[in-house]
Amino acid sequence: MARIRVFIVLALAVAAGGTFAYGTYQYMQNVPKSTPGTSSIPTSSVIVAANDLQIGAELKQEDLRSVQWPSNAVPAGAFGKPEDLVGRGLIMPVTMNEPFLPSKLASKEAGAGLPPVIPEGQRALSVRVNDVVGVAGYVLPGTRVDVVATMNPTQQQTDITSKVILTNVQVVAAGTKIEQDEKNKPIQVAVVTLLVNPDEAEKLTLASTEGKIQLALRNPLDKTAPQTAGIKPAPLMGNGPVRRVASANPNPRQPQVAAPQAPAPAPTVEIIRGDKRAHEVVAQE
Repeated sequence: MARIRVFIVLALAVAAGGTFAYGTYQYMQNVPKSTPGTSSIPTSSVIVAANDLQIGAELKQEDLRSVQWPSNAVPAGAFGKPEDLVGRGLIMPVTMNEPFLPSKLASKEAGAGLPPVIPEGQRALSVRVNDVVGVAGYVLPGTRVDVVATMNPTQQQTDITSKVILTNVQVVAAGTKIEQDEKNKPIQVAVVTLLVNPDEAEKLTLASTEGKIQLALRNPLDKTAPQTAGIKPAPLMGNGPVRRVASANPNPRQPQVAAPQAPAPAPTVEIIRGDKRAHEVVAQE
């Protein structure tokens, strides 16, 4: 009797397992199969960079490629058609597979190169430099500098003055390059282009034509703009400012006779006798 019960339980377990396996098989057969390259997630076409592109580059057809992007995650302002990008210039660098966004592109009328990189209200002004003025080639695009001018307004040696005339000025180009290399190596150039406003452009032009300028490289995190009074040769050497006293002689051609100086007082000693005090002159031989 016990054996019959065991066989009955075993038969029920096999029947239940077979039924479950058959149902699972039928369910898997009815699931729609997806073909390679397709997805159930809706996508949209987005234009991305086919390679790394530098600032000022003009976009061409070979610089663009279309990828499928999840529709619910498309970046705001992304472009879907290559014809909307061809011919436009970049005002910021773009890396490979990065979507093109309006904030990194110049307007269609601005073209490419340096002009679209210049913000509204600013001017790009070039100054001639050498190894010393250009801080040994470390004045690269994207760095910031102070401009120190040395001038002699009166042609008198004592009036030569050095002063910081511009602070925290951005370098937009070194020679013809408007982008740093990956290792920020020094670049030997003869011309550096600075980004200034019109007032600063006037100061920089006057200083570079009528005097000498020197570029002082800044830490990019330093945003201070200290005001300096300038320096002349006399204070620089510790002699203090040169002061001129007006002459009291009405006739400058006639020499002035120096007034006789009063004789120095003779040395004396104090003698105390009881409650009396007296001063007597010490005789000098």
